[in-house]
Amino acid sequence: MKKIHTIIGAGGSIAQNLVPELLKHQEEIRLVSRKGIHHQGCETIKADALDKPSISKAIEGSDIVYLLVGIKYKWQVWERNWPIIMQNVIDACKRHNAALIFFDNVYMYGKVNGVMTESTPINPVSKKGEIRTKVLKMLLKEMEAGTIKAQVARSADFYGPQSESMSFFHQMIINNIIKGKPAQWMVNADMPHSLTYVPDAAKALYELARDESAWGQTWHLPAAAPALTGRELVDLVGKVFETKAKTTVLSKFMLRLVGLFIPVVKESMEMLYQNEFSYEFSSVKFEKHFAWKATDYETGIRDTMVYLNKKGHNN
Repeated sequence: MKKIHTIIGAGGSIAQNLVPELLKHQEEIRLVSRKGIHHQGCETIKADALDKPSISKAIEGSDIVYLLVGIKYKWQVWERNWPIIMQNVIDACKRHNAALIFFDNVYMYGKVNGVMTESTPINPVSKKGEIRTKVLKMLLKEMEAGTIKAQVARSADFYGPQSESMSFFHQMIINNIIKGKPAQWMVNADMPHSLTYVPDAAKALYELARDESAWGQTWHLPAAAPALTGRELVDLVGKVFETKAKTTVLSKFMLRLVGLFIPVVKESMEMLYQNEFSYEFSSVKFEKHFAWKATDYETGIRDTMVYLNKKGHNN
């Protein structure tokens, strides 16, 4: 019997890669967003995760719910909205007996000495990290109490098809190299920095959804290992795009100046430890459990180039 897979936040990069994966396996798909995202073969529902009745109605009848919501990158907005979104989705899933997969990031880990794994202690060092910790604990509390069937799927920074507007890797590196400009890296280009390829993340989410043994756990989604440094990633993009790529390192001072005029840069300042120090993300648990191998960086970048060429634009 087919299950209804409901995507909350259907307009994002992960959702746009997840839909083809679900369609390939002939699953029933419900796309939920404020604008009403349409995709052939999918049901479309307009709903706001901040509105309890509308999100409950959207989730009704669902078997599996993917919480892939992205909200404005501003800590005050996160502080106000994220707890409401999480509580509304938890309540709706409990009410309608739907299983929940929460797509998470690594902000709650804070600065990590070494490789991030699922057992890395939660130790946020930023306002956004504290907020993500709060909403994560809301879900973990319900999971531990056995009141909801759920799992946490955590990703490193991502890149790849459909991520043009959300990926710093695309905006600061791929896009600049395509335009013949130096690639930009923040603070320190000589530290390893893991990336998750978005098609891998989407396929991994579906793997998790249909594996009964995966529920009740936290999983790191696939990221190729070893992690490359910023300079190595820039050189690799240059190789794939057959051009000599240069790297411009943006110092904290430079970024503070830019932040005076560009709000999203100002909001990113508290997260610069992710670029100043090692950012290594391990997906060994997932890869061993599912006998999986993450897409290597050269293949991922090459496939992204093919995608951009097919789309007919490169920015």
